[in-house]
Amino acid sequence: MNIALTTSSVDPVNLQSRRIAHLDMDAFYASVELLRYPELRGLPVVIAGRDEHQPVIQADGQRHFFRLRDYAGRGVITTATYEARALGVHSAMGVMKAAKLAPDAVLLPVDFAAYRHYSRLFKAAVASIVTRIEDSGIDEIYLDLSDLPDDTSVLAIRLKQAVKDATGLSCSIGIAPNKLLAKICSDLEKPDGLTILGLSDIPQRIWPLPVRKINGIGPKAASKLASLGITTIAELAQTELSVLYRHFGRSYSIWLYEVSRGVDHRPVIVDAEPKSMSRETTFERDLDARRDRQELSIAFTALCEQVADDLRRKGYAGRTISIKLRFDNFQTVTRDLSLVVHTADPIRIRRTAGECLRRVSLDKKIRLLGVKVSGLCAASSTPTTETCRQRELPLIP
Repeated sequence: MNIALTTSSVDPVNLQSRRIAHLDMDAFYASVELLRYPELRGLPVVIAGRDEHQPVIQADGQRHFFRLRDYAGRGVITTATYEARALGVHSAMGVMKAAKLAPDAVLLPVDFAAYRHYSRLFKAAVASIVTRIEDSGIDEIYLDLSDLPDDTSVLAIRLKQAVKDATGLSCSIGIAPNKLLAKICSDLEKPDGLTILGLSDIPQRIWPLPVRKINGIGPKAASKLASLGITTIAELAQTELSVLYRHFGRSYSIWLYEVSRGVDHRPVIVDAEPKSMSRETTFERDLDARRDRQELSIAFTALCEQVADDLRRKGYAGRTISIKLRFDNFQTVTRDLSLVVHTADPIRIRRTAGECLRRVSLDKKIRLLGVKVSGLCAASSTPTTETCRQRELPLIP
């Protein structure tokens, strides 16, 4: 376990009033696969393949694994082991590009059912110790430890051991006075790390980091900041607010000004309701709206059915249906349409998404297609599409 404790300069009053932890599973998808295939430990492994890239049992009883050099298509990397990352491979990278960097890396298909299973296991283990938990994704959570009497480092080590016992996997934890700093800290000592930080540690531990380490500063904002000579968090903290105003919107400028100084008042939100559910797919080749109409239609319907299944499985219905298209020139367009009532009906979602699609000029080949349902509420508390049919209410205003 990597432990970096910088508590000597922590304000104890502030730490007692607010102790926020960010727990992040280490290379989660890849780590789950290594439980299944322990012989791959220590090797560069990439999660990105399709079902046909499942390992094959050979005549001698040994498993045959596909390699990145065997891949041909347009897919992107979902995640990779730390050994693959050391070769320059990272998530969201095109698989073909990754194959040039690490042709001998093992290629495995994505198995979301397994990842969701282990996600439930690690979250249940944490919930047996801490009650104030914000679910932030399949492999990460925020914890409010402020009211617990336990020593911070002892509690963190207990949490890490509980996760290990429940899943066989390691996690990294950052603990700080707020969510912003806790998330940064959880990434400082990966894998299997623990970093505890106070506000007075910001100049030493946070300011030397690149601005991209702040969750919310994306590639475009980082590029714009770099054009102003701002590449580190320290340089951002030293920038006058008036300078940021001239290049960014007012609210974003104020946010940049505050987060560079470690200011974040967001609470840990327990039982947060999702705002939307979506599914999207990147095609192996660019599809033409006319020549590939059938393939597009099948994919479009499947996305709508998957979103509807997600809604029903989690007990939600949505009112606004949206589509997302990315063309071969990387132009991205979205369209949406709101219904009178909420729905989780795949037929209704497909029909409404089709109405959205008709509002897009399909004169370029399509690279990506997505469907989203937003404006969610609990399915039990809203009229259904069937109710509207009985009342003869229009479904689209």
